[in-house]
Amino acid sequence: MVDTRSAAAAAPAAPTPRSLAKADRRQALLAAAASLFARSGFNGASIEDLGTAAGVSGPAVYRHFSGKQAVLAALLVGVSEDLVAGGRAVADRTPDAAEALRSLVRFHVDFALSNPDVIRVQDRDLDSLAEEDRHLVRALQRAYVELWVDVLSRVHPGVDTALLRIRAHATFGLINSTPHSAAAGASPAAVRALLEQMALTALTAAAYPAEP
Repeated sequence: MVDTRSAAAAAPAAPTPRSLAKADRRQALLAAAASLFARSGFNGASIEDLGTAAGVSGPAVYRHFSGKQAVLAALLVGVSEDLVAGGRAVADRTPDAAEALRSLVRFHVDFALSNPDVIRVQDRDLDSLAEEDRHLVRALQRAYVELWVDVLSRVHPGVDTALLRIRAHATFGLINSTPHSAAAGASPAAVRALLEQMALTALTAAAYPAEP
């Protein structure tokens, strides 16, 4: 006989309107932080600036984060965790390596076009993280790269893993240029199509052995 009382106790509590509102405010603060840090730099922005950008008082920020560095950590660790989880889901969706690679490219292009401010912040302010958070972001980045390397190793069997890793990093550099390319005046659809085409061309080009 199933103990329904134990099952009910083990079930997670349903979110309340208050908890949902708190989560929404936290996400609004992170979105405001991405924009603010991208524009002014982590060191050039204050908690008061962040509160103003999010439409709350500076002290109200402390209801959600212990300080400015905690905001930066939540922003960069969170996006790194999302990339790993999302990339793993995409790569595991199909056993076909070529299709998995195309899906990873679409996934990363979508991320880059949707988060240009986060890319700016990570490029410039990663070293402003506390050491523990910086190491965590680096570990998550390595895990994300290895997802791509695993798929690439099936597209290019027998190719040195180090060379496949270079392809992955080079592709990230291409796609993550969107904070700059998005300002070129082309439509988002045209930018997306071009980035996907260029990334796939680089990733699927024949691998040539190194000269002796």
